[in-house]
Amino acid sequence: MRVRGVQIFAVAGACFALACALPSPAARPGRESAPGGAGSPAPVKATAEPDGPALLFRGASVMTAAGPTLERADVLVVGSKIRAVGAELQAPAGTTVIDAAGRWITPGLIDPHSHLGVYPVPSLPAHSDGNEATGPFKPEVRALESFWPQDPGIQRAVAGGVTTILALPGSANLVGGQGATLHLGRAIAASEMQVAGAPKTMKMACGENPKRVYGDRNQPPDTRMAEVAMLRQELEKARAYEVDAKKGTEYGIAAMQSVVRGDTLIQNHCYRADEMLLRLEMFGEFGVTPRAFHHAVEAYKIAPQLAAAKVGAVVWADWWGSKIEMLDGVPANAAILDAAGVRVSLHSDSPLDIQRLNQQAAASLAAGLRAGIKVDRERAIRWITANPAWILGIDARTGTLEASKDADLVVWSGDPFSIYTHADLVYSGGRKIYDRADPSVFPPTDFELGTRLEP
Repeated sequence: MRVRGVQIFAVAGACFALACALPSPAARPGRESAPGGAGSPAPVKATAEPDGPALLFRGASVMTAAGPTLERADVLVVGSKIRAVGAELQAPAGTTVIDAAGRWITPGLIDPHSHLGVYPVPSLPAHSDGNEATGPFKPEVRALESFWPQDPGIQRAVAGGVTTILALPGSANLVGGQGATLHLGRAIAASEMQVAGAPKTMKMACGENPKRVYGDRNQPPDTRMAEVAMLRQELEKARAYEVDAKKGTEYGIAAMQSVVRGDTLIQNHCYRADEMLLRLEMFGEFGVTPRAFHHAVEAYKIAPQLAAAKVGAVVWADWWGSKIEMLDGVPANAAILDAAGVRVSLHSDSPLDIQRLNQQAAASLAAGLRAGIKVDRERAIRWITANPAWILGIDARTGTLEASKDADLVVWSGDPFSIYTHADLVYSGGRKIYDRADPSVFPPTDFELGTRLEP
């Protein structure tokens, strides 16, 4: 939702968020033990796996996001992949056993709408790089080439159990540019963080933002009808464009051609139900469908239509009312959509809310139950794992705890839907990227003034 370097979020929670996200010196020590160590089941006889070191998480409540919660279950990771999930798993020789008794394991959380890295913290004009607001159509720009891997918000998000994000341009433009699907963790270059094989995505926006940004400059679009007309013209131009053998294809046109062909996933910022329906009709003229509508505050009004069109909805737990097109939000939005069969995902759009997506899922679940909607925890965990993986087009490799999937997982200190729970350990592709008991695994950046590392 970033426009002109301003982001809407709850400032009152900032100090609390900073305090709670700091690695705790009182965090329980001794989470990992070598085979045969105290509290570790002896490994059974087996040959060592050839494709990387093995980890066995033993005795947890495991929310797979692919079925019911498994009690006192194990997760076996070999190299970068999950090898097995179940009870009393046999560990290959040389396996590191992690005692997870009394704790919970979920897939790594996925935020399908983030501005980390392109609007890093601290929020300053000097590195406000999310909106190329020099024209309403900027399909050629890529968030990857603005992304700052040393954004302090990344470490805070990882401490909240987030392993993957879609970093998006802002919503000043009708077509704002290409998103970047990224693994979180320590990196110097954004290219090191890219999720291999992730589809391209294109950020589009409708409603108040584009018409305000350009209308204030006496440029089109100044109305919603101009937004639709201009986007339709741009799509038609891409469809009709013929490559010049000598000059090749202009890059912006090539990016839009990929959209028209269906090779690039459309991620469309949109709030109002009528505008979402209008976009579905317009995109249908070109034989394409948006992957998801983002923010989608009024999506509950058109849940059957979204389900029929197989379009996802990326929503908040409870943001509403900061502008007119956000006024008609309801806390049960996610639950209503899920009950209708829509692939619904929660998102942050904020460097603060991304630190507690698990709590956002719990709040949305509770709102649905209060509204009388039959929704359960096994569905709610999918709102921050499996469903956003589908929205990003990477559900074949992550988002659930199943054999052959990437070993993206979180070990929680307790029930992940409790406000008292912390992420104890976070793994991305089998690599530990966060340990609450050992802040040296992902130390705070130099921008974390006053932070100290406990021994």
